[in-house]
Amino acid sequence: MREDVEQLPDYCVIEAVLTVLGGKWKLVIVRYLFAGPMRFGELKRALPGVTQRMLTRQLRELESDGLVLRTVYREVPSKVEYSLTAIGRSLETIADQLDAWGRWYRDIRSADASP
Repeated sequence: MREDVEQLPDYCVIEAVLTVLGGKWKLVIVRYLFAGPMRFGELKRALPGVTQRMLTRQLRELESDGLVLRTVYREVPSKVEYSLTAIGRSLETIADQLDAWGRWYRDIRSADASP
């Protein structure tokens, strides 16, 4: 069970971030949703290493934390789309910075491994 971020002391705000965004898939999901709403199947195809169960869990947690909006369209067959809320969209600059840092770090580490 996840910790309630509202209960964390002020000196643990990084822990709050990690509670909301921690995990292998959450930021990746958010990055895909920056481009616009996506259906579950589209996200599943975009993330070939994720299981259906894990994707469902991560989406539910992102929705519960107010980053993702799940919209159900009343039609046959039913259609569900996931999109970012304003809170989710606020992560765009941070996600871009983390992406740049990750690329830099990977390059530095691979340069260190070179003979």
